[in-house]
Amino acid sequence: MTKINYIAVDLGAESGRVMIGSLAGGRLTLTEAHRFVNGPITEDGALHWDFGRTFGEIKTGIARAVKMCDGVVAGIAVDSWGVDYGLIGADGKLLENPYHYRDGRTDDMLDEAFKLISKRAIYENTGLQFMALNTAYQLLACRLQRPELLQKAKSLIFTADLYAYYLCGSVFAEYSLASTSQLMDMRSGSWSATMFDKLQLPMELMPKVVQPGTVVGKLTPEIAAEFGCSQIPVIAIGSHDTASAVAAVPADDSQGTWAYLSSGTWSLMGVETPRAIINDKTFEYQFTNEGGVENTIRLLKNIMGLWVLQECRRQWQRDGEDLSYGQIAKMAQEAEPFVAFIDPAYGDLFKPGDMPGRIQQYLKQTNQPAITDKGQLARAILEGLALKYRQVMGWLEDIVGHEIDRLHIVGGGIQNELLCQFTANALDKTVVTGPVEATALGNILMQAIATGDVASLDEARKIVGNSYELKTYSPADTDVWKGKCDEYIK
Repeated sequence: MTKINYIAVDLGAESGRVMIGSLAGGRLTLTEAHRFVNGPITEDGALHWDFGRTFGEIKTGIARAVKMCDGVVAGIAVDSWGVDYGLIGADGKLLENPYHYRDGRTDDMLDEAFKLISKRAIYENTGLQFMALNTAYQLLACRLQRPELLQKAKSLIFTADLYAYYLCGSVFAEYSLASTSQLMDMRSGSWSATMFDKLQLPMELMPKVVQPGTVVGKLTPEIAAEFGCSQIPVIAIGSHDTASAVAAVPADDSQGTWAYLSSGTWSLMGVETPRAIINDKTFEYQFTNEGGVENTIRLLKNIMGLWVLQECRRQWQRDGEDLSYGQIAKMAQEAEPFVAFIDPAYGDLFKPGDMPGRIQQYLKQTNQPAITDKGQLARAILEGLALKYRQVMGWLEDIVGHEIDRLHIVGGGIQNELLCQFTANALDKTVVTGPVEATALGNILMQAIATGDVASLDEARKIVGNSYELKTYSPADTDVWKGKCDEYIK
């Protein structure tokens, strides 16, 4: 049985990993070659990504993976979060470490943008949900606050594509990643001249857009020599991590309608559509049209996911109590239900720092009782997130005009089984979870489609279903959850 190896570099906001995907006999196995911590650094009072350190970790991982595969690798691809970018100068090098999307420089940029072009006009031109972290507002902040930096720049390259550029030397903008920028016309899949003109941004910085499943180059001779391998092809996959995760959703259309939820630091809930949906309802509910693989659109809503709980855990660690997520989940399960409602979309919860303290302020401002017990706080966070999922699912069904039968959840968040059960309860729908490593799997399967080793997206999803065990959650206590949703979600 022939085995084909691919290397996936999967970058998340908290961690990165280099994975080997081995395809043989209609099944796909993953082997972790390297894992490392990721996160922002502070430079000159601003939040940035430490590009050099991360690239060093990526190279360590790829070198290790190449050795584990005896040098026989069919492709390498990188995926990451969206919106962030690096600016490349005339010498082909990064001008400075890329900004982190949580940096405060964009705090007032939505208002600044609306002075130049109306909110509805932006949505009509881009079809994207409004978030101050979007590339459009990061670039506007740069133009207003640091115009000299833009003047030095020759190219803007999004995060995953930036690491691919340093591997192979090709400048490009992968479609799914570029689609998160709010600078693209999602009806046409090309850069929006209106957005660049109205925001007075330099469109000449933007690279050519390439589709998922495009071989964009090969490892440079220098990089290949460093890894001790041939010039392995570098492939643009669904380089936005959610696009790769959705590509690996093991859904079967014959079993009814389905939606997906990519669960991690962020939660992204939506459906696949053949074209962008930009209308009064999607504008009202602030749904986003992002690029998917194989000529699809991911109509979805960005929801603050497990970030709030992750930040609480980090604060508890700083305070001297190092609780595992398993311990926190057990404490939450034993806590009293519905003592308070914590809205994960509340603005102050977006920022890093003392999250338990921010939550206490939120509870005070919303006339709710203070929560000092850690398990109780964790439960309230998870309940609030599940209730938000119910609200978003209602909006989604209103947009598509029919009821959705089941929800597929993929990503690291499925390891929080309490949240998965809460989600089934809140939605009053069957929830199917798995796989955890959906992003890496989608990355690898799109590489296999690019090389011709997998014929289609349908075949790729069947391979996932054949390779990984899924778990099903049935709804319970649905009347209670509906009542709490009616009480809390207005």
